[in-house]
Amino acid sequence: MVANILGYDEVAEFLANLDPKRLIEWKPSMAVQSRVEMLISKKKETELSQDEQYELDRYMALEHLIALTKARAYKRLAA
Repeated sequence: MVANILGYDEVAEFLANLDPKRLIEWKPSMAVQSRVEMLISKKKETELSQDEQYELDRYMALEHLIALTKARAYKRLAA
């Protein structure tokens, strides 16, 4: 688990250095947002298939990475 966190931190740090303003403004497409919302809604109502759970887990991991990246980008712009 610690290695995973460190890996995310390293990637977030790298991405935040590229173009902080552009990273802060980035949002997933409406198609991706809709898909994630559908998976979360379905999970609340019933069980997801293994493939759906895997997909949702990947989206959540990406969301975590983007949040870390944006936090670092804000920090860079404030400096």
